Amino acid sequence: MSDTLRAGGPALPVLEAAGVMKAYGGVQALKGVDFALFGGEVHALCGENGSGKSTMLKILSAQIAPDAGTISMNGAAVSMRNPVESLAAGISMVTQERTLVSELSVGENVLLGPRKPRNRWGIDWRATRQRAREALDALDCDADVDDLVQDLPPGQAQLVEIARALTNDTKVLILDEPTSSLSAHEVDSLFRAMRALRERGVATVFISHRTQEVFEISDRLTVLRDGRLVSTGVAADYSPTRLVSDMLGRELSAFVPPPEYQTSADAVLSLDALSVRGKFSDVSLSVGKGEIVGIAGLVGAGHSEVLETIFGLHQREAGRIIIGGKAVSIKDAPAAIRAGIGFVPGDRKVGGLVLDMSVLENALMARTSTATRWARPRSASSVAFVEQCVADFSIVTESLDTPVVRLSGGNQQKVLISKWIGTNPSILLLDEPTRGVDVGAKAEIYRILLAQRDAGLSIVISSSEAPELLTLCDRIVVMHAGRVAGTLHKHEADEGAIFRLAMGHVQ
Repeated sequence: MSDTLRAGGPALPVLEAAGVMKAYGGVQALKGVDFALFGGEVHALCGENGSGKSTMLKILSAQIAPDAGTISMNGAAVSMRNPVESLAAGISMVTQERTLVSELSVGENVLLGPRKPRNRWGIDWRATRQRAREALDALDCDADVDDLVQDLPPGQAQLVEIARALTNDTKVLILDEPTSSLSAHEVDSLFRAMRALRERGVATVFISHRTQEVFEISDRLTVLRDGRLVSTGVAADYSPTRLVSDMLGRELSAFVPPPEYQTSADAVLSLDALSVRGKFSDVSLSVGKGEIVGIAGLVGAGHSEVLETIFGLHQREAGRIIIGGKAVSIKDAPAAIRAGIGFVPGDRKVGGLVLDMSVLENALMARTSTATRWARPRSASSVAFVEQCVADFSIVTESLDTPVVRLSGGNQQKVLISKWIGTNPSILLLDEPTRGVDVGAKAEIYRILLAQRDAGLSIVISSSEAPELLTLCDRIVVMHAGRVAGTLHKHEADEGAIFRLAMGHVQ
């Protein structure tokens, strides 16, 4: 924290919003919100999905204009008309929406546009690579500057996006869920870079749904709820309980972990030495009826790819997939659906939902995928099914015809889960089921999954969040470098045991 903040008396905020209001149609997203950001601080903007955080960030970065209120920098009112003017003013933003050019190299993306060094012959590619390498090294990112972005794993791509923001003459850095696809090591590297920026006087706005990260890195907090400012203050004055209470407007009811599951002798799903070249090898596991099995591992360990292979997105090189005691050949997603498998992918906006389509259409997409039809489904029974999902899963939406893009992240995720539960699967695969959702939606998703488990659904969850796996899973299979490092039963699993196996330490 800067010396002025330590003294408790900075003269002027580097960036300030006063009385900001914004409406979308009849929905008031921001209702007279004040927000002040000082140089040399990390300021966490907290709130449930739908609280107004994203709208505030878009206004601060000039992606949209407020309906009322003022934006000031260093005490002077400013009128930034677009992100280009915001960037010129020293405001850099890294959003959840990937903005990298996948066909270009890492180095070209880090110094995208006119910022590439030039010599008398044009772009100085040697200097470009060197400056990009320096920016990546600050984040401990070992991506090759000559690699194409499209070939990077999600965690490295996120770090490239952050490195690009850091190469600007940044006075204000806005980070919207920057850690959602990062490994624990990559998060540590990012936080080191944020602390270094803080010492240089850079002001950072930080959004994360992981409360432990908020308290680890933030100097101050501001909490929004339903478009209004609820509280703001020094992070040390908040407890996790107070933060959640301010965000939700109520105490979050205690979540009771399920009782330990007694493994069924008859597996609904078994993997027998399953291998995919370049992704994972000799993976064996089983899932009984009404059991939740977790797959853990560091980024690149292969746990996501195992789920994708079961669903037919990768072709197995060796081994068997066994469903109901019979080996099956699943070559694509339609074959997986016919075999009774549902799959919630790790990125709901890329492989899960069609954002411009309605809640109704998305919820019915997998359920009606094998039917021949001449029009979009809208039978009375289909509408009744989606209405029941909206009620059962507490999906907040104006109507069934509302485009999914207008829903909060947590509600989008619940639509995605309902989409697959609507196929009446015997096996449900979920990759990062609560990525980018707030604490309230996370608890609701846990209850949905446990209710489905109690109804007899067999579930496999890949997650980078050890507490999530410990809460939900009856057994946890831990992977390291593409292989199974060990299996932990509920009574013997803890974060330390998962981490040791994920690092390659045998049981």
